[in-house]
Amino acid sequence: MTDLKEIKNSFIHLLFPHICCGCGSDILSEKNALCMRCLEAMPETNFELYPGNPVEKLFWGRLQLFAATGQFYFTKESLMQHLMHQFKYKGNRELGLQLGRIMGEQIQRSGRFRADALVPLPLFPAKEKRRGYNQAAVLCEGIQKVLNIPLLDKVIIRPQHTETQTKKGRIERWKNMEGKFILTDPGPLSHKHILLIDDVATTGATLEACGMELMKAENMTLSVATLCVASR
Repeated sequence: MTDLKEIKNSFIHLLFPHICCGCGSDILSEKNALCMRCLEAMPETNFELYPGNPVEKLFWGRLQLFAATGQFYFTKESLMQHLMHQFKYKGNRELGLQLGRIMGEQIQRSGRFRADALVPLPLFPAKEKRRGYNQAAVLCEGIQKVLNIPLLDKVIIRPQHTETQTKKGRIERWKNMEGKFILTDPGPLSHKHILLIDDVATTGATLEACGMELMKAENMTLSVATLCVASR
């Protein structure tokens, strides 16, 4: 019976190979999207451990945060860019869930955040429909598996389309995002420590605009965590 099961599994693997999203290796757990070699190669920042880290400095004088982090450095033509492309544009949700779990584990180990709930940075509805999901919400699902705290994905919306931020400077990005988020249900945020999640921090303008709207909730404490931070 065991031999037949192994033959069946081998045949299924031949037709539908389970390979690493980073390097294409087939030496990885069926539950994971990344092999150990790629996991070890991911460029950790360790910012979650240090107050006053570069991500927190992005918001100094702009948004009052309890703590902030970006888990990995993002550079062009890198492993992280390859993974982000698969996650955001190729529909690889399982990869996003594993990346979220990694974020959750690192945040939990740091002991600095101690949030009561997660809020994903919302996408414009048409963009979310086109992609099939909000990548920040998928990361939140992975983080939630580790931190075991509520995921609040309906408290803030992004009803207006915004121009791409890619080629804009800091001031242009801020103006582009001004007034583009609406807090629809402040109740679940009141008197809570909220962890706002997104995929990449660059200038911080989008997170700042969303954070300012969230802070309209009564007596709310805000922290920010992103999967990546743009390396300068």
